[in-house]
Amino acid sequence: MSITDITELGRRWAAAEVQGDTDTLDELAVDDFTLVGPLGFVLDRKQWLDRYRSGQFVTTELNWHDVTVRDYGDCAVVIGIQEQRAAYQGRPSDGKFRVTQILVRSDGRWRLAGLHLSPIAPPPGAPTNGS
Repeated sequence: MSITDITELGRRWAAAEVQGDTDTLDELAVDDFTLVGPLGFVLDRKQWLDRYRSGQFVTTELNWHDVTVRDYGDCAVVIGIQEQRAAYQGRPSDGKFRVTQILVRSDGRWRLAGLHLSPIAPPPGAPTNGS
């Protein structure tokens, strides 16, 4: 399996999030998948998928770019930028996040074991425009 397989998983994941395609998301995730959201909340696989199934979370755009891959054999760490237009329970949930994906090779294919989102902001004390 190659880095192309890993980046293809990222493409499929992003497309499935926008389409609310829980069948594909379910297929891409391992049983004990965990998401750590941008505010520190934690969702298990069922909770993650149920947000889409219930219509509570709707993603209208998700751009996944600036991706780097570190392949460790049966595990890979993927870091990229996710820019999204989304809503949770009708409230905007737009943002630009640095995302870490933890992937494991299972039954000859890559699957998502975890996602961790962090809002992108300048480091503390960094000058801002106009300073």
